[in-house]
Amino acid sequence: MGINGEMLMKLSPRVSQVRESGTGHLNLSVLRVFLLRMAPGVIVCLFFFLALALLSYVCGKECTNIPTQTSSHTIRSQLRKDSWAGELLSHYQSSIIDKSTYMDLLPRKLLERESTVESFDWKILYQSMSSDGISKQQQGGNFLKEVSLHDVRLDPDSVHGQAQQTNMEYLLLLDLDSLVWSFRKQAGLETPGTPYGGWEAPDVELRGHFVGHYMSATAQMWASTHNDTLQEKMTSVVNALYACQKKIGTGYLSAFPTEFFDRFEAIKSVWAPYYTIHKIMSGLVDQYTFGGNSQALEMVIWMAEYFGNRVKNVIQKYTIERHWLSLNEETGGMNDVLYKLYSITGDQKHLALAHLFDKPCFLGLLALQTDGLSGFHANTHIPIVVGAQKRYEFAGDPLYKDIATYFMDIVNSSHSYATGGTSVSEFWSDPKHLADTLSTEDEESCTTYNMLKVARNLFRWTKEMSYADYYEKALTNGVLGIQRGREPGVMIYMLPQGRGQSKAKSYHGWGKPFDSFWCCYGTGIESFSKLGDSIYFEALGSSLGLYITQFIPSSFKWKSGGITVNQKIKPFSSIEPLLQISFDISSTEASSQASTLNFRIPFWTARNGGKATLNSQELPLTDPGTFLSISRSWSPNDKLELLLPINLRSEAIKDDRQEYASIQAVFFGPYLLAGLSDGDWDVDTGNSSTISDWITAVPESHRSQLISLSQESNNKYFVVSNTNNILTMTEYPKSGTNDAIHATFRLVPQVSNEQFFQSPSHNNLIGKFVKIESFNSPGMFVTPQSSNGNIIISDSLDTSSNFMFRVVAGLDGNISSVSLESGIHKGCFLYSGVNYSNGSHLQLICKQKDASFKKAVSFSLISALRQYNPISFRAKGVKRDFILEPLMSMMDESYTVYFNLTN
Repeated sequence: MGINGEMLMKLSPRVSQVRESGTGHLNLSVLRVFLLRMAPGVIVCLFFFLALALLSYVCGKECTNIPTQTSSHTIRSQLRKDSWAGELLSHYQSSIIDKSTYMDLLPRKLLERESTVESFDWKILYQSMSSDGISKQQQGGNFLKEVSLHDVRLDPDSVHGQAQQTNMEYLLLLDLDSLVWSFRKQAGLETPGTPYGGWEAPDVELRGHFVGHYMSATAQMWASTHNDTLQEKMTSVVNALYACQKKIGTGYLSAFPTEFFDRFEAIKSVWAPYYTIHKIMSGLVDQYTFGGNSQALEMVIWMAEYFGNRVKNVIQKYTIERHWLSLNEETGGMNDVLYKLYSITGDQKHLALAHLFDKPCFLGLLALQTDGLSGFHANTHIPIVVGAQKRYEFAGDPLYKDIATYFMDIVNSSHSYATGGTSVSEFWSDPKHLADTLSTEDEESCTTYNMLKVARNLFRWTKEMSYADYYEKALTNGVLGIQRGREPGVMIYMLPQGRGQSKAKSYHGWGKPFDSFWCCYGTGIESFSKLGDSIYFEALGSSLGLYITQFIPSSFKWKSGGITVNQKIKPFSSIEPLLQISFDISSTEASSQASTLNFRIPFWTARNGGKATLNSQELPLTDPGTFLSISRSWSPNDKLELLLPINLRSEAIKDDRQEYASIQAVFFGPYLLAGLSDGDWDVDTGNSSTISDWITAVPESHRSQLISLSQESNNKYFVVSNTNNILTMTEYPKSGTNDAIHATFRLVPQVSNEQFFQSPSHNNLIGKFVKIESFNSPGMFVTPQSSNGNIIISDSLDTSSNFMFRVVAGLDGNISSVSLESGIHKGCFLYSGVNYSNGSHLQLICKQKDASFKKAVSFSLISALRQYNPISFRAKGVKRDFILEPLMSMMDESYTVYFNLTN
């Protein structure tokens, strides 16, 4: 039995009264009156949760991810100390109700009265769950349906398509024998090949977890691409694991010994064995669901039998609460995968086992609508909420819908960063106190992967736009940027939010393709394998409907509606802030079935300037934050076009302390903008409340003015670089690094907005006067005016020739080189030195006749090592200006996400 939303609304203020009475402890007399006034069925459902809340105040927070035996305060023993609570418990134990609702409060001896130890197989639990569950047909009737990944194809030239392809290349790089090496070792089989390192190394307790992720990722990627090589590879992995499971012969399948579970059940130190088992079981379920591999289903059913017996033995040997205590270790989404398995098999054992991994002490806090997340390990508990959502869907317990809804609300409103991600150093911090958590260790990537699942399920249930908006925000800013460009298998663990941070310089930094295999590598390969899973949702029933919720270039074959939707997006930029989306909708000539297509109009756009047309006929455009719904019998060549203005906006950090009210993040539509900064974060807004007054788009003309200057010495290539505002020569940098930024300059023409580069030789530059601006410090220019003769970068506003250089043909006689002559010191040139070492300073040296001088003042004018992103802005800084670009595009560059807005 569950509790509906109305009951929870009535419960919330009363629980608050109970919680806040007196000196912060539970007011037992208020609680007693509250309980006795409620209907008996409702009390039974809430009793366990309220008991847990009681314990959390008497004993401190015992519901953690660190198991302990130090406390003697069990739920039952504490309840027995309070005569009124014991009286209630005894009364409802003898009531004629479903025994499963209070089974977890009963001593082992009471359980044995119902059945002997020899015949005990949770019969009571199975029977009660069979009676109070709602059929899948009933429960799923009003949900939006997930469309099949088999029917969605991403545009390979889009950002999402390229991310998917990069991931595909990584999945194909990984070696079968190395992946399953530890599984074969554990099973006593031959172990050809070499095991991988990192968290998959043979001496690491979490080994095997990535293989589970790999099965999920390859199944989803195959559904998304139908790549034959990938299908062969994933089938080979399943076959290899089946051989291991068969050899062991008990149903057990893992890369580590069963002794790990002996330690887990004895509440001894071990690194999250059920976390790994969840990944393996999920991988097998996905291989069956997406890949149609029936052998994988047999394997996961056998695993469920094995672990079901282990859990039963713990309950028989000890108590049910001893099992709950062991769940304070990280168990991943064991409840989630078991509910999924139950939805496939209909086996009550799988449902019962799923319930036993629900971790009621954590879900109980959420049921009471208490934000007690602070101090909890985020990625231990988000998967439990995802599992609770499956309990609502597949077992029909409405309380768990309210739990998930409340959880999403408090995380999004109080614990999430501008990226949509959550956690600091993997844990939740105090609600609405995020300003002093900004560091290198924010937003564990795994948490974003799992929060997207929570949001996706809530949207399917409710069709509420806020969940689709969140999904876009977290996917765009929290997922797409965890790959390092197009480098297969290079991903991050944390997404830093602090001032002047870099993805490359967090504790873990960028991983390595064959020697990392962190948890975030596992969720990473899954994320990039299912980028098409939340673009389209279908509504079935008496009237067909399709919801288009994400703007991702793709095609979708909607079989139920008899149409194909092809979504295209025209390139846009900060200069052209208009999202232009076209939907080519085709159907067969014979199709006359009417359906409704619902197009998301996101909150970040504006109605003013927006437009919608169907077959060139203008339609009324709905307000931002709603769906544009069109019902008709679709013709073979229908075309809908949306024009949505993209606006700048700021978003305050989740912190309710007044001293942090000025800390804001900046968005361009769904894109979080990061400033190229090594720590500066003060932005001067003046007296304006209009964001466009202090953030302006980088003009198109600036893009043609970017260059880098190169020289060769001793068979090495060097470039001119801005090193702490001093011009130096440094070795040719890697793309996507700070060094590439520092080696990029803009030649600012004496004549405003003059276009330079119309031919490869840049002959039109010769004879022109220019200022040399540092790429990531707009308004700061190269000048020879320094006391020690070094060439420096200055922010002087002097517009005289002090900052001017004249571009002349290279003095070395090379037709492709240039020399830079001072605008005020005729015959004196930018000079690199001869046989210089890395980091040598540039100077202004006057003309000499020897060949070495001519070489040292001649530079190859090459394409800029760092280009502006199409979405590039300039912000007015207090000390210096910033270039702002999408966080998702950053690689090794130092950036700042949040800014301190001053006036």
